[in-house]
Amino acid sequence: MNIIISIGIWFVSGLLTILLFFVVFFLNILLFPFDKKKKITHRQCFWWSDAVIGFNPYWSVNINGLENIDHKRTYVIISNHQSMADIVALYQTKMQFKWVAKASLFKIPFIGWCLSLIKHIKLNRGDFSSIKEIYQEASRWLQKDMSVLFFPEGTRSSSNEMGEFQNGAFKLAIKEKKPILPICLKGTHAAFPKGSWIFKSKVAAKVIVLEPIATDGYGPDDFALLRDTVRSRIQEALE
Repeated sequence: MNIIISIGIWFVSGLLTILLFFVVFFLNILLFPFDKKKKITHRQCFWWSDAVIGFNPYWSVNINGLENIDHKRTYVIISNHQSMADIVALYQTKMQFKWVAKASLFKIPFIGWCLSLIKHIKLNRGDFSSIKEIYQEASRWLQKDMSVLFFPEGTRSSSNEMGEFQNGAFKLAIKEKKPILPICLKGTHAAFPKGSWIFKSKVAAKVIVLEPIATDGYGPDDFALLRDTVRSRIQEALE
């Protein structure tokens, strides 16, 4: 029975992702002169996220702390990173933002193509010039009042244990004087079965939006203090 259900989950999720791509593709052409920030095409990912979660009987995602989001403000969004399911889960916040995502994700058919069409930020790991460029691009989006989402661990963790945070996002938040919005993801590391495509057990994941942290009082040399403050708050929520 798990095999049959799993086939159905992957099939429906694939169809939904293909549908998302064509919707985004045609809206991108239709609205090209009017939707420079790709807000309307980004919004299509909200129904996609709802549908992917809703059609998976093994997944439930609870959202807490939505009252901490002011949709009129621009944030540097900081989230821990556990699995590919994080992408689906974070769209549940219904926020406008640009991901900073590794370049390999942009090559995945349909979902990666959507990332390109919506103008998310591509990171080539190990390429210093690429790292410099992504922070320049992130800075430009922040100056246009578009939030940017970072996974500062740099890679996925295989459990609820977080890795160390890299400094770049915190230097950027201080430089651009944008508040940080911490988000804690719990349980998404178990969303996909390890070493198998078959779903076997139910997963209750949580997206916890924490209170924003103002950066006005931080100077350029205070990025480590800000980094550790954000990490400790996310760690506390994980525990």
